[in-house]
Amino acid sequence: MKKVWLIGGALVAALALVGCGKEESKPATLFQFQDYVDPHFTALYEARFHEKANTSIFADEDEAFAKMRAGYKPDVMGPCLYSVPRWKEAGLLKPIETAKLKNWNRLSPTLRNMPEIQAGPGKVWFVPHYWGNTSLTIRTDLAPEYAKSQSWDILFDPKYKGRVSVLDGVDDTVPFIAKMLGINAYDMTDAQWAQVQTKLRALVPQLRMVSSENTALAQGLASGELVAAMSWRTTFASLNREHKPVAYLNPPGGMFTYVCGLVMHKDANEEKALALIDSGITDDAAVYMITHIADEPANTEAMKTVPDKVYQELQIPRDLETFLKSGTFQRPLKNKDKIVEAWTEIRSGVQ
Repeated sequence: MKKVWLIGGALVAALALVGCGKEESKPATLFQFQDYVDPHFTALYEARFHEKANTSIFADEDEAFAKMRAGYKPDVMGPCLYSVPRWKEAGLLKPIETAKLKNWNRLSPTLRNMPEIQAGPGKVWFVPHYWGNTSLTIRTDLAPEYAKSQSWDILFDPKYKGRVSVLDGVDDTVPFIAKMLGINAYDMTDAQWAQVQTKLRALVPQLRMVSSENTALAQGLASGELVAAMSWRTTFASLNREHKPVAYLNPPGGMFTYVCGLVMHKDANEEKALALIDSGITDDAAVYMITHIADEPANTEAMKTVPDKVYQELQIPRDLETFLKSGTFQRPLKNKDKIVEAWTEIRSGVQ
């Protein structure tokens, strides 16, 4: 009986090892916005492990957060920076050792040294992946005075009532309108928040639509239905490449800059997760990103190989470090739930 027990024990142990092997060989999962699950962002991982990475898509970080809180456990996720504190506080993230990323030092110094991403010596919570801007795309032939002034005041100009639009997310629209009032949305007093709400209520009757759909915004601007649209630079770039008469406004004091990146789930297969993160910040991924998506890569070393034509289409300078420092980085909004509730109520009259 003892011998049989030993054989049985050995068999159990062997099966356990096989089971562990199967678990270890499971492909890593990337949970991302749709544009960023393209094979260019997983190629390095797939070459190393000889397997395709699993990919899953989310529409926004709130959806992704809810799904993970309900038990979904991807290995690598792709939020924007303003969402990271919430994910970290919920215990969803694991720090990333930057020395284990071959491409870390190819990233912009401005981005990799942001204080809010640091997790201790040699570690970060968030690896910058790409960045972009939030401003107004305008039709220069229909509103030439604003092309000259670079002012965001077109949103409130009675002349263009019913022909302007803003983005639906509070992380974009609320800081934008606050900045027009000289208010820092990331550190508002109650009195300042009241001022911003009053300005938002004055904005709503001016609006044709509230939308973050690039296609809808581009079509509205191309047809002339919209004269000005709060948008990301990607909307402007798509129209500029089609030689439409558009400009992307850079007002005094600069525009907003969002930074999105890659984070590791606390229960990730760390080796595979690190490889998947490294895969997203390769030179090839960066060149694909700037030429096909029109977001700017955090890998600024790779950008040195991109021709001038691409910079001209996006209306960005080759000196990206100086440009990054010229605007306002989007950060987490305090009391965001209250802000979302207020903006939802204010904009409810816009169809």
